[in-house]
Amino acid sequence: MKHTARILSAATIAAGLLFCHIQAGAQTRRPNVVLIVADDMGYGDIGPYGSKDIPTPNLDKLAREGVRFTDAYVTGPYCSPTRAGLLTGKYPQRFGHEFNIGAAAEHADVGLPVNETTMADRFRAAGYRTAVFGKWHLGSAPRYHPLERGFDEFFGFLHGQHSYISPTPNPNNPLYDGRKTVTEPAYLTDVLADRAVDFINRNRTQPFLLYLAFNAVHIPLQATDKYLSRFANIKDERRRTYAAMLSAMDDGIGKTLAALDHDNTIIIFFSDNGGPTTVGGVNGSSNAPLKGSKRTTWEGGIRVPFIIKWKGHITAGTTYSQPMIQLDLLPTTLAIAGIKYDPRNFDGVNILPFLTGKRSGHPHETLYWRLGYLMAIRKGDWKLVRMSDEGFHQDPTPLTDLTTLELYNLKDDIGEANNLASKQPKKVKELADDWNRWAKGMSKPLWDAPRFPGPGQQPQ
Repeated sequence: MKHTARILSAATIAAGLLFCHIQAGAQTRRPNVVLIVADDMGYGDIGPYGSKDIPTPNLDKLAREGVRFTDAYVTGPYCSPTRAGLLTGKYPQRFGHEFNIGAAAEHADVGLPVNETTMADRFRAAGYRTAVFGKWHLGSAPRYHPLERGFDEFFGFLHGQHSYISPTPNPNNPLYDGRKTVTEPAYLTDVLADRAVDFINRNRTQPFLLYLAFNAVHIPLQATDKYLSRFANIKDERRRTYAAMLSAMDDGIGKTLAALDHDNTIIIFFSDNGGPTTVGGVNGSSNAPLKGSKRTTWEGGIRVPFIIKWKGHITAGTTYSQPMIQLDLLPTTLAIAGIKYDPRNFDGVNILPFLTGKRSGHPHETLYWRLGYLMAIRKGDWKLVRMSDEGFHQDPTPLTDLTTLELYNLKDDIGEANNLASKQPKKVKELADDWNRWAKGMSKPLWDAPRFPGPGQQPQ
């Protein structure tokens, strides 16, 4: 009996040590990082940002459990530059990725420069499993493929837009599972969410980086009856289809969030730019109360919905009103994951101390934008803008003719309705000088902006 008792005691001790080891591992395992990006979504089209006609219960819940940003920005007023900035933590103009990548032949060999280290490169080198599902739009040549840029898994398409419902592969922009072309007859928004859930379930025991890049709510405007039937009260057909597409994405986000371990995951949601409400590819979105559209440097092109949740670390249900930008996500998530980095390599900053109250003040004194001739700079509450009808097709130029500029105080005038340039010439010059100094440090664009295609075709 004594011998048996000694054996049982040893077994009990061993089991206890194993349990403690497992518990310690669960507590010390680096957090998962989930980035969910919407495409061409309007600023005012989800519940946390004032939508009344499109219910978004899952994004509403995410905002209640996390922090909602009121003054969050992206570096590009359209798709590809924003994604380049997200994955590098740098202004994309710094390395020549200023314009969108089109689907035409002249852009077949351009993309996010291969000498730029991506977020996925950094996380994979640190032992994370990495995946991107959805829209890539950072180059379609083999060397720009997601599996060459740090991602272990890819399901999606390489160009700027894709059908949601066509079971027939597009020879110029097919769906890929890895590098293999696939046919996918189901509704693409649903498929991307299912892929995300499958990835999460397969990686329960190791940290992962998941980049879920929905193409919703980018054109083409396509939705199934399942989602369209929810919005019979919306009479405008364009808006109704847009609402259905957004509702499908919210469902997919809910499905993805339900699969996650929220005790050990930082969850980030934002839109890649403002909704296209006035220029090319209009999708029925609303940027209210902001002025402007996708492809403009008014607030409607660059200020976006932005939500972050990190359970137990960021106070739930809070609002953050200092300016931040998607460039901040790379240094922030690296810091959270305990991955070493040199802050001098990034234009973004780690915003976590500002969100937790460990640091006061604001993450950025000044933010900058350039899209060809178009520009903007925000410094405090002041914003200087240069716009023209098709300025994104023109070469970048310094600010010399100050009479072309618009000046707004965003604290008093979020809708940029009251141009104060003639009343505040000193402020105009101050901001113009600041922007010119920044622009001198940027590179020339590596390619020209894609032109709008002819009638009946869809812009990128």
